[in-house]
Amino acid sequence: MNILLNQTWDTPFEIPPFDQVGDDDYLPAFEIALEQDFQEAKAVADQSSAPTFENTIEALMATGRALDRVLSVFYAVSGAHTNPKREEISRVFSPRLAAHSSRIYAIEALFERIDTVYQQRDTLDLSQEQHRVLTLVHQNWVRAGAGLRGTAAERVKVIKERLATLGTDFSQNVLADERNWYMSLKDQDLEGLPDFLIRAARATGQEKGEDGPVITTSRSLIMPFLQFSPRRDLRKLALEAWSNRGARGGDTDNRAIAAETIALRHEMAQLLGYENFAEYKLETEMAKTTENVRALLMQVWEPAKAQALKDEKILTEMMRQDGIEGPLMPWDWRYYSEKRRQLEHDLDEEQIKPYFQLEPMIEAAFDCAHRLFGLEFRQLDIPLYHPDCKAWEVTKGGDHIAVFIGDYFARDSKRSGAWCSAIRSQSQYPEHQSPIVVNVCNFAKDDPALLSADDVRTLFHEFGHALHQILSNVRYEMVSGTSVPRDFVELPSQLYEHWAMLPDVMQKYARHAETGQAIPQDMLDRLIGAETYDMGFATVEFIASAMVDLEYHQGPMVGDIMDRQKEILATIGLPASIEMRHATPHFLHVFSGGYYASAYYSYMWAEVMDADAFAAFEETQNAFDPNIAQSLYDNILSRGGAEDPEHLYTKFRGRMPEVSALLKGRGLAA
Repeated sequence: MNILLNQTWDTPFEIPPFDQVGDDDYLPAFEIALEQDFQEAKAVADQSSAPTFENTIEALMATGRALDRVLSVFYAVSGAHTNPKREEISRVFSPRLAAHSSRIYAIEALFERIDTVYQQRDTLDLSQEQHRVLTLVHQNWVRAGAGLRGTAAERVKVIKERLATLGTDFSQNVLADERNWYMSLKDQDLEGLPDFLIRAARATGQEKGEDGPVITTSRSLIMPFLQFSPRRDLRKLALEAWSNRGARGGDTDNRAIAAETIALRHEMAQLLGYENFAEYKLETEMAKTTENVRALLMQVWEPAKAQALKDEKILTEMMRQDGIEGPLMPWDWRYYSEKRRQLEHDLDEEQIKPYFQLEPMIEAAFDCAHRLFGLEFRQLDIPLYHPDCKAWEVTKGGDHIAVFIGDYFARDSKRSGAWCSAIRSQSQYPEHQSPIVVNVCNFAKDDPALLSADDVRTLFHEFGHALHQILSNVRYEMVSGTSVPRDFVELPSQLYEHWAMLPDVMQKYARHAETGQAIPQDMLDRLIGAETYDMGFATVEFIASAMVDLEYHQGPMVGDIMDRQKEILATIGLPASIEMRHATPHFLHVFSGGYYASAYYSYMWAEVMDADAFAAFEETQNAFDPNIAQSLYDNILSRGGAEDPEHLYTKFRGRMPEVSALLKGRGLAA
């Protein structure tokens, strides 16, 4: 018997038996689970009894459990610890899943039952959550093309399968480019680099089979190199390698993939009755329209760009003092900005990082969750998918509520970035199910592992997503945890970042790796004072990416995609000294799948709320105020997508926030 198909696993809390699952198990289990899911859906459709919420919507919620288990295990492993076999399985899974989805949406009798229940919704005695689930199920089927027939239906099916293949190829190409490029450093190239970076570069060199240190396109290596290396020529090489991921020609080039993806999305949206893909995508988000998104981005763009241009003049003058003529270039910005940060805020990264050890920072994130929500964490000794992973049981009031897995270190088998995923989501139907949640990061592995202040915020950010999953308390998995609109999903994560640098938290957990002394108050004050430092740059590079994403999806792709990117950036006036955060060929948020397509803006939309939400705690002069924490739990963290997000936020705060909260939080207010 294939262990992936077992209805239960004889493991603590039914954690997947990673040590018993081999790569050869996935495809056979996938094939069986696919067919089982289809037959379960067809059984719902073939009932002779009149459609009701229970025998149609709830019955549909109970289908596909075996498929969910197979996929959740596979994608947890393949995203964080891939190999050629798993990459090949991904290439098989993606189009097959798209075809399977289309096959189910094509069951006309099933959609007729769903539509019948939906048309009767106001006469049914449904709870608020049931009403929401019914609305979302019906909307999903309509948006999937369930109402289409003939050629149009067949074409949408073909497009979805092709998009799934393109997304997988795009992601694997970026990973291949990240894995294959590195720059070897000689002893003279190490001048100016802090010890933590040299140690990490030497360790990476050993992994690559090199005699000396190397810099790769892992963010934990390349960003500090760009900050600290006085070698302008090497900074240029490093940044170009970072910027050109997915655009180096050959088999891993993503430019044609991105162009085809945009064209297919536009065609699909029009077949489904929308003017363009952005209109299709934003229909289900809080923003609703491209006009609302553009208005938000441009409201922030102007003050951010003005600040960035002021900063550019200062950094250019610093460069002149080094005897370098010509304009400030993108490979110069981080280097001179770091020198300026040290001058203005007296912050030396090499002096700061020893206070931010990974293990205590994990404890700090846990402790904040305990003080806010009463959570307790007990480490588990269980086999996981990689030796670097750790797992904890999460309890509340003595009761088990979740398992949390942390996978924190960069490696060649892991894609870049940081993310949160659920191997199992919370639900109460068809049976009680506690969540298994994974945080994946890409911190440099060292002994001890030291983080930057930005790394600490990343750790808290992803744990904020994890709390959204861990604290979910809904009936249906469909609306559990982070199953919310894209521009609401980042609220809990970005909000939790506010606890990362609280003085009483840092005084307890930010202790020097060698001396054990708490971080000096004046250093912490300087760190907090510098939180909005260089925010013009950070905001400009983000909005540039968000605008390119939005404009790409306004219509069909005409001409060369990189020319189109250049045209969009010229229209908004991106300074030549700043690059967009994610250039098209490696814009994984947008092209590795459709989740953030036409919705990369959502981080900023959520930031408007998170700045305002933390102000609720500040107004009580207690960042751990129990009443505000309870309201946050009751109205947002426990509710997932069970209600409209605007309604949830208004219940928490009494109103929706203004953009002024974001501008103030970023230090960009006039």
